Amino acid sequence: MKARLDVRKTYKLYIGGNFVRSESGRCLPARSPAGELLDNVCQASRKDFRDAVAAARVAFDGWAKKSAYLRGQILYRAAEMLQNRAGELVKEIASSTGAPSNRARREVAAAVDRLVYFAGWTDKYTQVFGSVNPVASSHFNFSTPDPTGVVVVIAPDEPPLLPLVSLMAPVILSGNAAVVVASEKYPLPAATFSEILATSDLLAGVVNILTGKRHDLLGHIASHMDVNAVVDGVGEAEAGAKLQGGSALNLKRYACHALSAKEWFSARAEDPYWIMDTVEIKTTWHPIGL
Repeated sequence: MKARLDVRKTYKLYIGGNFVRSESGRCLPARSPAGELLDNVCQASRKDFRDAVAAARVAFDGWAKKSAYLRGQILYRAAEMLQNRAGELVKEIASSTGAPSNRARREVAAAVDRLVYFAGWTDKYTQVFGSVNPVASSHFNFSTPDPTGVVVVIAPDEPPLLPLVSLMAPVILSGNAAVVVASEKYPLPAATFSEILATSDLLAGVVNILTGKRHDLLGHIASHMDVNAVVDGVGEAEAGAKLQGGSALNLKRYACHALSAKEWFSARAEDPYWIMDTVEIKTTWHPIGL
């Protein structure tokens, strides 16, 4: 009998609702802690990043115009789809990181709960963070948070799934579109999560997920003129300085939400004020009729 070769999967980049190979043609092996080849992932290039930003910009307008209730329902649907593939993700996290199955199962369950939690904020955050302002004239004066546009989310390496969900959800629930740079060390759970999003009701381009080498993209993220904000979940000093330095070019916002591996499971990663990092406050004046 002839020996049979295993067919290894090469996970594509998720851009504009489609799964595409890197324009560079490069890919990287994803290995277990013991060095075993698990699968391959595409290595995102500068061109891939630009394509992801362009896709996010196109999706932003339609997503921001959806009602808050509908955005919440769509995020809840994504949580349902995540729950449906929980078993696959548990195996993937365990094989990638070497974590025992019970720890991987806890992370997937926490990711589902986190998505449901932030889905509930879609029709509430404007009431909590908006205001009616007192003015000395015959006007109503309202301040309400509006989405800022295209946001880049940089996920840490560990844990590989929960931080990605925890950083992405407060960005998109307000109507922003996101470009997510996944864990470099453990990319497979993020790649599978992109397949989950593709089969949910989320509009194409609202979330774009890139895999590969994080530091190859930092300069492009910092200098890109159509990126409105950066959410950094890694917190490396040198990388943070580079991102903040580049953000001065177009006044993009920079927020650092770097937590320890343990803290991603805590209430610190459910902070509703994270929503405010990627919104702009719009103030409207309206005359009071007699």
